[in-house]
Amino acid sequence: MSRAVEEWVGKTDDTAIPPRVKLRVFETHGGICYLTKRKILPGDDWDCDHVLALCNGGENRESNLSPAIRSAHRAKTVSDVKKRAKTDRVRKKHLGLHKPKHIMPGSKDSKWKKPLHGPAVRRDKVDF
Repeated sequence: MSRAVEEWVGKTDDTAIPPRVKLRVFETHGGICYLTKRKILPGDDWDCDHVLALCNGGENRESNLSPAIRSAHRAKTVSDVKKRAKTDRVRKKHLGLHKPKHIMPGSKDSKWKKPLHGPAVRRDKVDF
């Protein structure tokens, strides 16, 4: 079955959603917030939310939009940003790009080495 109207796709991730698309998204979902499953009433503040957030690989297109009550939308946005930050931290650590803030004494990154016998010495003074 084909659509009577072409699906809207934003030219960039920053492209604003036109009012006609917001109306279509609202009507497609029957005016129900997809996060709280509550009917959006006149006077309620609501937004078109990207179901799969743009920062997590979602697309700026009509099929990725759903109506959401503003307070629930903001909570979801915070959650999306946390997920992205965690993913980035894990990836950086895996690739060796993340350096810890504090170096553990005696570790390979420490400037001090503790041989099996004898006192701790600076790594640049030890002959290997």
